Amino acid sequence: MNLLQGTLDLLVLKAVAGGPRHGYEVARWVRDTTDGTLQVDDGALYTALHRLEKRAWLRSEWGLTEKGRRAKYYVLTATGRRRLATETRTWTQYADAVFKVIRASEGG
Repeated sequence: MNLLQGTLDLLVLKAVAGGPRHGYEVARWVRDTTDGTLQVDDGALYTALHRLEKRAWLRSEWGLTEKGRRAKYYVLTATGRRRLATETRTWTQYADAVFKVIRASEGG
Protein backbone atom coordinates (compact mmCIF):
# COMPACT_ATOMS: atom_id res chain seq x y z
CA MET A 1 0.00 0.00 0.00
CA ASN A 2 1.30 3.45 -0.88
CA LEU A 3 1.86 5.88 1.96
CA LEU A 4 -0.37 8.93 2.15
CA GLN A 5 1.57 12.12 1.59
CA GLY A 6 2.98 13.42 4.84
CA THR A 7 2.92 10.14 6.75
CA LEU A 8 6.52 9.11 6.18
CA ASP A 9 7.96 11.71 8.57
CA LEU A 10 5.63 10.53 11.33
CA LEU A 11 6.48 6.87 10.70
CA VAL A 12 10.23 7.54 10.75
CA LEU A 13 10.03 9.63 13.92
CA LYS A 14 7.97 6.93 15.63
CA ALA A 15 10.36 4.20 14.46
CA VAL A 16 13.36 5.87 16.11
CA ALA A 17 11.46 7.00 19.23
CA GLY A 18 12.38 3.76 20.99
CA GLY A 19 16.09 4.09 20.32
CA PRO A 20 18.68 4.35 17.56
CA ARG A 21 17.90 2.58 14.28
CA HIS A 22 19.64 2.49 10.93
CA GLY A 23 17.65 2.92 7.72
CA TYR A 24 16.97 -0.75 7.07
CA GLU A 25 15.71 -1.17 10.64
CA VAL A 26 13.36 1.79 10.21
CA ALA A 27 11.88 0.27 7.05
CA ARG A 28 11.62 -3.16 8.67
CA TRP A 29 9.97 -1.71 11.79
CA VAL A 30 7.31 0.03 9.69
CA ARG A 31 6.68 -3.13 7.64
CA ASP A 32 6.55 -5.42 10.68
CA THR A 33 4.46 -3.06 12.81
CA THR A 34 1.85 -2.76 10.05
CA ASP A 35 1.90 -6.51 9.30
CA GLY A 36 3.31 -5.75 5.87
CA THR A 37 0.59 -3.28 4.88
CA LEU A 38 3.00 -0.33 4.64
CA GLN A 39 6.29 -0.67 2.80
CA VAL A 40 8.77 2.19 2.67
CA ASP A 41 10.67 2.69 -0.57
CA ASP A 42 14.44 3.00 0.03
CA GLY A 43 14.77 6.22 -1.94
CA ALA A 44 11.91 7.89 -0.09
CA LEU A 45 13.19 6.61 3.27
CA TYR A 46 16.71 7.98 2.90
CA THR A 47 15.40 11.28 1.54
CA ALA A 48 13.15 11.53 4.63
CA LEU A 49 15.97 10.59 7.03
CA HIS A 50 18.22 13.30 5.58
CA ARG A 51 15.38 15.85 5.58
CA LEU A 52 14.54 15.11 9.24
CA GLU A 53 18.20 15.33 10.18
CA LYS A 54 18.48 18.69 8.40
CA ARG A 55 15.46 19.93 10.40
CA ALA A 56 17.24 18.76 13.60
CA TRP A 57 14.45 16.29 14.42
CA LEU A 58 16.99 13.46 14.12
CA ARG A 59 20.72 13.22 14.59
CA SER A 60 22.90 10.47 13.25
CA GLU A 61 25.96 8.58 14.38
CA TRP A 62 27.95 5.79 12.78
CA GLY A 63 27.89 2.37 14.35
CA LEU A 64 27.99 -1.33 13.56
CA THR A 65 24.99 -3.46 12.72
CA GLU A 66 24.37 -6.80 14.39
CA LYS A 67 26.17 -8.32 11.37
CA GLY A 68 29.24 -6.12 11.87
CA ARG A 69 28.57 -3.71 8.98
CA ARG A 70 29.00 0.04 9.32
CA ALA A 71 25.70 1.89 9.28
CA LYS A 72 24.38 5.32 10.11
CA TYR A 73 22.08 5.16 13.13
CA TYR A 74 19.40 7.80 13.61
CA VAL A 75 18.33 9.10 17.01
CA LEU A 76 15.36 11.31 17.90
CA THR A 77 16.35 14.73 19.22
CA ALA A 78 14.38 16.72 21.81
CA THR A 79 13.00 18.82 18.96
CA GLY A 80 12.10 15.63 17.11
CA ARG A 81 10.32 14.25 20.18
CA ARG A 82 8.19 17.41 20.37
CA ARG A 83 7.47 17.17 16.64
CA LEU A 84 6.47 13.51 17.02
CA ALA A 85 3.99 14.47 19.75
CA THR A 86 2.51 17.20 17.54
CA GLU A 87 2.32 14.95 14.47
CA THR A 88 0.75 12.15 16.52
CA ARG A 89 -1.99 14.47 17.80
CA THR A 90 -2.65 15.82 14.30
CA TRP A 91 -2.83 12.37 12.64
CA THR A 92 -4.98 10.96 15.44
CA GLN A 93 -7.48 13.80 15.03
CA TYR A 94 -7.44 13.32 11.25
CA ALA A 95 -7.93 9.53 11.48
CA ASP A 96 -10.74 9.94 14.05
CA ALA A 97 -12.52 12.38 11.71
CA VAL A 98 -12.16 10.03 8.72
CA PHE A 99 -13.51 7.10 10.78
CA LYS A 100 -16.53 9.21 11.78
CA VAL A 101 -17.28 9.76 8.11
CA ILE A 102 -16.79 6.08 7.26
CA ARG A 103 -19.07 4.96 10.08
CA ALA A 104 -21.78 7.57 9.41
CA SER A 105 -25.01 6.38 7.92
CA GLU A 106 -25.53 7.54 4.37
CA GLY A 107 -27.55 10.70 4.16
CA GLY A 108 -27.75 10.86 7.94
